[in-house]
Amino acid sequence: MTVILTIAHIFGLVTLCFSALMSTCLITSEVVGDGATTAFVNGTSITLLIGSLLFFSTLWVPKKVSRQAGFLLVAMTWSLTPVLCTIPLMSYIPTLSFVDAYFETVSGLTTSGATILSGIDNLPLSINLWRCELNWIAGMGIIIFAVAILPILGIGGMQLYKAETPGSVKESDLPPRIAQTAKALWFVYAGLTLLCMIALRWAGMGWFDAICHAFSAMSLGGVSTHDSSIGFFNSLPIEIVLIVFQLLAAINFATHFVAIQKQSFKPYLFDREVRGFLTLVSSSCLFAAFVLWDAGTYPDFLTALRYASFNLVSVATDSAFTNQNFNVWPIFVPMWMLFLSCISASSGSTGGGIRMIRTIILMKQARLEMFKFIHPYAIRPLKIGDTIVSNKIVNSVTGFIFLYFISVVILTFALLLSGLDFLSAFSAVITCFNNAGPGLNEVGPISTYAHLSDVQKAICTFAMLLGRVQIFSIVILFIPEFWRK
Repeated sequence: MTVILTIAHIFGLVTLCFSALMSTCLITSEVVGDGATTAFVNGTSITLLIGSLLFFSTLWVPKKVSRQAGFLLVAMTWSLTPVLCTIPLMSYIPTLSFVDAYFETVSGLTTSGATILSGIDNLPLSINLWRCELNWIAGMGIIIFAVAILPILGIGGMQLYKAETPGSVKESDLPPRIAQTAKALWFVYAGLTLLCMIALRWAGMGWFDAICHAFSAMSLGGVSTHDSSIGFFNSLPIEIVLIVFQLLAAINFATHFVAIQKQSFKPYLFDREVRGFLTLVSSSCLFAAFVLWDAGTYPDFLTALRYASFNLVSVATDSAFTNQNFNVWPIFVPMWMLFLSCISASSGSTGGGIRMIRTIILMKQARLEMFKFIHPYAIRPLKIGDTIVSNKIVNSVTGFIFLYFISVVILTFALLLSGLDFLSAFSAVITCFNNAGPGLNEVGPISTYAHLSDVQKAICTFAMLLGRVQIFSIVILFIPEFWRK
């Protein structure tokens, strides 16, 4: 009973925070008179009431959280908070079903960028601000999730980064306590967001668009205030700014912190995730541009490079911005983009998928196995740089990647069983699971998920949640041994 009350107390605090977030949109709606004031009055009032009841009625409860309670809290927070976030949307759009509203808010809070809404250009400013704020606050939450939760299982996040990656980020480079580390990383996150706003305004966006798109870019949520996303602006400077900040958002924020602290670019040079990520993405941009140019999709190489780079970086970093309909490109390019969305983002970033560090570990493990096959009596540990990677970490990475692929397979078959064609089903699962937004065919960049059935939307929603919490945090709850220990 104490565990349940402790979870209720912390969830109440989270709910109060979201009521405060809603109030910013309420004030915006009141100031600009966009007609959504009542919707946010309803949302803020109900959320504030529920949060107050949960939080203040359990003040006496011990604040210590067990491992089991911690993971149960993570699952509840990511799955129940979107329910409260649907209130403004359903109040303003009464024809919106709960399934659609929940899909939209889960997409926002998992920074997926998938949407069921159309006519976004005509939505009230406060509604669009709410959608982008969900992205931004979730991006912060993802960083804290990586710092405080994943290390308990040893499956990723800061522990995986610090323990397995040689170079700039060591224990001594970061504040010693989780709370201090979280504050330091939030400071970097907020600072980069502010820089992105200013850069977008300088590149030609209005202040409102600059604020919303900066929120989406740094969280890698990709939510836009326009149906045609970044294609609405048709601006090379805006695209360049977004490419730069999406790349920054896909790099471990601990590396940013250390680089700022040391006032040096060396942390990036010594970070094997950063090197692998930037090398893979930049070379992919060049090759994709060549494929598009060679296929005659664009009249010259520079034009092909512009559009290939923006859309490939957006998908590879698990953002959802687009400026072209890559659904009609030669199939190799969008499929390669989907593949990159699985592996490109760094641990400790706001991106999703397998993450680059796990990819590096798995590749080195495969190479080590081949070496042992040739030299069966040799003893060689798995190393990244000068750091030895323990078998425990290798096993955790292997287990995670197995669960990742088996989850993709099961969810794809579920969508196929529901009647969706293979390309749409597979790409929807990949993009939702990696929190990357638009897929291919029926869920392509110029489409929405609105035409899917409620069952198909539910499957995609579950994929977004499962991918955002890195699988283990949900699966672990269904293992009896976890609760007995």
